[in-house]
Amino acid sequence: MTRNKRIYWIATGIVSAVMVYSAVNFNLANPLGPMKGVVRHLGLPDYFRIELTTAKVLGVLALLLPGVPRKVREFAYAGFAITLISAAIAHFSVGDPFFFVIDPLFFLGALVTSYVYFQKLPPRERDVRRFAEVLESAPETRAMTRSA
Repeated sequence: MTRNKRIYWIATGIVSAVMVYSAVNFNLANPLGPMKGVVRHLGLPDYFRIELTTAKVLGVLALLLPGVPRKVREFAYAGFAITLISAAIAHFSVGDPFFFVIDPLFFLGALVTSYVYFQKLPPRERDVRRFAEVLESAPETRAMTRSA
């Protein structure tokens, strides 16, 4: 694995883990850490929690699943960037401690790193058609095709 690909996957893994953690935590009866009542604390309606959870899950799937079209991935990156910037602004607006304002911006840095290194991946590794070619050329796929 190349250095660029390793950096891409580490940054993407960090962003995905944070998004999954927050999406799950928004919906727990007893959330872990400081997330208890955060939606209400920030002055957001309760239904926004459901919308945000859905968007985060779809965004993580867009980043992690192979074969997702490039424009869909870029849309997920944009959505996550808006989410993280909005989180920092919301925490600042209600007077939360500095850590809660900076925390989303730290993950925004990881998101930008992921995006920059996504752009550095060779086009054939970002292309849906290339993914199909790789699947077709995989030894397991050829063996299954011959035995059928």
